Amino acid sequence: MRRIVIGCCLLALVGCAQRAYVRLDPAAAQVGAVEQVFIGTMRDINPETGTFGNQRSEVESFARYDVSVPPDRKPGQIAFPGASQKSDPERHFLITKAVHYPSTREFRSDLAGKIRALPRSERDAVIFVHGFNNTFADGLFRIAQLAHDIETPGLTMHYSWPSAANPLGYVADRDSSMFARDGLETLLRETAAAGVERIIIVAHSMGAALTMETLRQMALTNDPVKNRIAGVILISPDIDVDLFRIQAQSFDQLPQPFVIFGSSRDTALSVSARITGQPERLGNLQDISRISDLQVTYLDTTQFNKGAGHFNVGDNPALLQIIGRVEDINTAFSGDQRGKVGLLPGVVLTVQNATQVIMAPVGAVANDLAQ
Repeated sequence: MRRIVIGCCLLALVGCAQRAYVRLDPAAAQVGAVEQVFIGTMRDINPETGTFGNQRSEVESFARYDVSVPPDRKPGQIAFPGASQKSDPERHFLITKAVHYPSTREFRSDLAGKIRALPRSERDAVIFVHGFNNTFADGLFRIAQLAHDIETPGLTMHYSWPSAANPLGYVADRDSSMFARDGLETLLRETAAAGVERIIIVAHSMGAALTMETLRQMALTNDPVKNRIAGVILISPDIDVDLFRIQAQSFDQLPQPFVIFGSSRDTALSVSARITGQPERLGNLQDISRISDLQVTYLDTTQFNKGAGHFNVGDNPALLQIIGRVEDINTAFSGDQRGKVGLLPGVVLTVQNATQVIMAPVGAVANDLAQ
């Protein structure tokens, strides 16, 4: 009975979401803003369509997809055509070009060319790692949306691990994320070898667990590439808290800044906690003191929750700005425990303790004060 209840909860949370599809439309490049996304993946290639599927591959593939971001949208919004729907570049995210590299050498060479064309101060790469229940296209379009909305510096990259893309495939996805650890490490090495000087990792949900496991194994082997990592952002991380503590303690020092976006009312993580038999996950902590001795900043987004609250950072225009300004926020609060208005439009930030920053919409704070 417990399995049935949890399964129904998962279906209710994600069952209505529209799936994205890889659809090539070169003409869309003349309409939307094109985001180039470099990709490393442990997904298999569907021989019929030539696109990446949901099965595991022991050989990592590398690619580049150019994605048209439609002009008729607001920050945080993402739309794509259904399988039988006509595409509209004015409204839909569409692929304008797809390049599959025959080997890591060609992939690294293309990366290096892009990096050399940038000023030295901008030779960064932001690597996004998707979460549970994502097709290749789901993750690709979401990454293009985030990169466009937060105006990521340097190169935009995506590590696409082989999620089963099934709302009932939680355990299978957890195994696949661990299967894909070495692939993420390889992507980090290739990125550094191409000449990228600073790497920022942004990981969501189960992708955060994959990221932490990869960083831990790099720390234990003293891989010099770890010194290129200039920041880590975990969004709604689906990680056991005790496991996270052990992972973090593998480092002499965690990459800085190290930021966790969480919400105590994240419904998806509450379901995950029930599946794993734990009271909570890292992304929906009730008691922040459990990680207050670690070099992390926990940004509490509970008051911005809508729906399941599992990706409010990517959907909310105000919260989107924070991803690109975490260093500014850390600096602003150094030695100053007061609430701040004006760092970000429409947001009040208040230091709760050494680790936790409470975030709230300005309107909500004003209502609280009036009561």
